[in-house]
Amino acid sequence: MNDSIPALEIQDLVKLYGERRALDGVSFSVETGKIFALLGPNGGGKSTLFRVLSTLTHPDGGRASVLGHDVVKEPGAVRARIGVVFQNPSLDKKLRVRENLQYQGTLYGLAGQELEQRIDELLERFHLVDRSGDLVEVLSGGLARRVEIAKGLLHKPRLLLLDEPSTGLDPGARRELWNQLSAVREEDGTSIILTTHILDEAEGCDRIVLLDRGRVVAEGEPAALKKEVSPSMISIRCARPEMLLEELREKRGLEGRVVHDTVRIPTDQGPEFVAELAEELGDRVRSIAIGQATLEDVFLARTGVDFGDRDQQEAEAEASRSKKKGNR
Repeated sequence: MNDSIPALEIQDLVKLYGERRALDGVSFSVETGKIFALLGPNGGGKSTLFRVLSTLTHPDGGRASVLGHDVVKEPGAVRARIGVVFQNPSLDKKLRVRENLQYQGTLYGLAGQELEQRIDELLERFHLVDRSGDLVEVLSGGLARRVEIAKGLLHKPRLLLLDEPSTGLDPGARRELWNQLSAVREEDGTSIILTTHILDEAEGCDRIVLLDRGRVVAEGEPAALKKEVSPSMISIRCARPEMLLEELREKRGLEGRVVHDTVRIPTDQGPEFVAELAEELGDRVRSIAIGQATLEDVFLARTGVDFGDRDQQEAEAEASRSKKKGNR
C-alpha cells in the first residue's frame, strides 16, 4: 500500500445537467487514512460528486482519481478499491442479515470459508452477531445502517464512500455510527469520505470541503476554518435583530450578521464584554452568549447566505425544475 498516493484527487471537475452546473470546477485532494466530509446544503453538489466518485456517472470535464486510478478510464480498478454505502437502503429486506452479506460477498468473488470468516469478523465488529439471523425488515434504522456499512467493507476496500450516513438515525445511533467509523479508520487504515448536510456531523471529521452550488467555498480542518472567521462569536437573540445590529454598529462600531432571530457578531473580546453588552441592552434581548464560531458561520462568511436559507432556496429551485418538467 502506497500512502503517498492520495485517497482522492479531483481537478477542475465539471458535471452538467442541462444548463445547470451541478459541479463547477471542483478541485481538492484527500490524504489516505482520513475521515473527510463533503459538506453543503441540498443542491450544493455533494450527491453528484458522490456519483462521480462511485463511477455511477461520468463528469463532463476535469478529472477525478481514486487511489491513483481514474474514475472514467479505470472504473473497474476504482470499484475494486472502494466500498459504497448509499443514502437509500440497498439491503434486501426479505433476506436475513447474514444472507445479505453472503450475497454481497459473492459479487466480489468471495466464497466458502474465506467469505464466512470475513462475515463473522464484521458481525463481531458491528455488534450484530445476535442479529445475524434476523430479517432486515425487522431491524431499526441504526442496526440496518450498521449492516449497510459491514456490507460495504466485506472486500476490505481502501476507501469507504458514505452518502448521508446519519439520515434517519436518532442521536444515540448517530454516536454509535461515528464510533464504528473511527474504529474502521484506526484499525484498518481505511480512508473514509462522506457527504452530509449536518453541520455537527462534519465537526468530527479530519478535514472538510464546503460545497455551495457546485463550487468549493472552503476547505480545511473544521477548527481552523472556524478560527479564520473569528476567535469567538457573540449570539444575541431578540425580537428585532436588524434594528439591534444597526444600533450596535452606530454606538459601538460592531459588525455582524443577522441569522433568523439572532445577531451574530465576531469578536476577540471575552465574557466581560458580553456582560457589559447584556447590561446595556437589558430586557430588549431574549438571550446573549459567547462561544466558538461554527461551520454555519464559515458558510455565511464565504457565501453571504445562511446555510438553512440556502437549503430552502435549493428546495424551491428543485420544485420549480420538477414542475417545468411535468408541464412539458
